[in-house]
Amino acid sequence: MILLPLVLFMQLTSSAFSDGESIPSAYSCEGKNISPPLSIVDVPQQAKTLALIMDDPDAPKGTFVHWVVWNISPKAINWSEGQPFVDQGVNGMNKQGYFGPCPPPGAPHHYHFKLYALDTTLSLKKGATKQQLLDAMEDHILEETSLVGIYKR
Repeated sequence: MILLPLVLFMQLTSSAFSDGESIPSAYSCEGKNISPPLSIVDVPQQAKTLALIMDDPDAPKGTFVHWVVWNISPKAINWSEGQPFVDQGVNGMNKQGYFGPCPPPGAPHHYHFKLYALDTTLSLKKGATKQQLLDAMEDHILEETSLVGIYKR
């Protein structure tokens, strides 16, 4: 019998909702509009920082950005709801920080929380865009994972 090494992959979860399930309204524009609690397991040992992008590809005018965060400590693996972060970019409302689900009435929208483990600390100014973060992360991503929540009004 050959024993293969156990390979663990980074995972992102929330105590507020499961992957592919509904996001509670408290985390939407209809509620407190604060970020949900998130937990990370199996961050790669060589990660120097983490970055997170939350967006909605179902938005009527194209993907809507809800949250852009970078230079998160890889030791910060349990985020409380409304977790404050220093390095945040602009969302689709052109404001820094989190903006919760707020789709037009009708079909459910899918909100992608994409987490990246990086081999570097990024030199971005506060208020950077999603695209600026993606460009800065290029060639520095060690691993990525995602969590998808659904919201309907």
